[in-house]
Amino acid sequence: MTPPRTTARPLRWVGCLAWVLLGVSLFLAGVAVERYVLAGRLAAAAETPDGLNAALLDEARRVIQENFVDREAATDERLQTGALSGMVDILGDIGHSRFMTPAMVEDQANYIAGEFEGIGAYVEMRDGFVTIVSPIDNSPAQAAGILPGDVVTAVDGNDVTGLSLQEVVDMILGPAGTPVTLTLFRPETSEELTLTLERARIELQNVTWTLLPGTTIAQVRIAGFSARVADDLAAAIEAAEAQGATGLILDLRNNPGGLLSEAVSVAGRFLPDDTVVVLRQDADGDVTEERTDNATPTDLPLIVLINQGSASASEIVSGALQDHERAMLVGETTFGTGTVLNEFGLSDGSAILLATEQWLTPDGRVIWREGVVPDEVVELTGPVQLLVPETADDLTAEEVAASEDAQVLRAVELLQ
Repeated sequence: MTPPRTTARPLRWVGCLAWVLLGVSLFLAGVAVERYVLAGRLAAAAETPDGLNAALLDEARRVIQENFVDREAATDERLQTGALSGMVDILGDIGHSRFMTPAMVEDQANYIAGEFEGIGAYVEMRDGFVTIVSPIDNSPAQAAGILPGDVVTAVDGNDVTGLSLQEVVDMILGPAGTPVTLTLFRPETSEELTLTLERARIELQNVTWTLLPGTTIAQVRIAGFSARVADDLAAAIEAAEAQGATGLILDLRNNPGGLLSEAVSVAGRFLPDDTVVVLRQDADGDVTEERTDNATPTDLPLIVLINQGSASASEIVSGALQDHERAMLVGETTFGTGTVLNEFGLSDGSAILLATEQWLTPDGRVIWREGVVPDEVVELTGPVQLLVPETADDLTAEEVAASEDAQVLRAVELLQ
């Protein structure tokens, strides 16, 4: 059998830090292991010492299906998904390069479009536990008080210890309007929490802004780099300037990334035209520059807020602004997601998001696994509710000054 053609889609990601919990069940690809796309190479591989030994893979499948105590867990579909995921995971680009089922591909498109259903939280596997990276603004997860670092221990009363990330996500998924009960462990306080959330249709507000009460400082928050974010940012800056803003806080905290093109365009709102934003280095060491194009930058003083939840596109923007000395970075070292993803579609509608390049800051700094280090470290200890435009709008100047969000307060101090 001739292997189906694998195509790279034109969409280039600099990655999302973690999964988005969506509300539509994910269905596993229904192609038996022995019919996988590499089947056309089986005969040759079996005879090649360094090739893929398809007979060995099929032998392992049969041993599992004939002997594993839970027969329902060892379907062809589940084993194939696990094998495909394992091939990508063994590369070591955890949380970035990944295999996606057809439903995940659709969900990724919905994220780019800016709306989806679910509880609204980014999660990842940390030390074997499904961990909340951050709730999405205006989501059921945020409204319920779920915080970064919370560990999911049970879903609807079912213990999830030892399950894969995908299996836990599948348990949380469901249509808008339906409930799901999460049991969470909060390491900061050693609390166990049980929360019942109602899944909802979430329309991402990737760009929000406000003049912080009692100041002429505009806080502009970017929650994710999906489509049209740079245009929304430009509109926010224009509105802030019209209302007399004398300085900007660009809040990239807990921003998991998104489209490379949007990251470059966002940087162009602060950097001159034809300025290098990021260097892309491929496996052969060849470097390609990504530059601002037709930029119309603001000249307002700028502070950028970053933390451990800032990843990929957030790191590209913050690293470029730091290298060009356009902004001061305040907060905590970023996640360290420094690879560019290309999406390769497979024959059944599934896809592999694969890191084909690593990116460097304009000065050539490697960010992969290192992160962007802020110019001034301001750590938030304990479960601190971040001060964001939506919440700041309802506060008085005195309440803002009394906020526990020391990162925002330090940014205001520096700009004043």
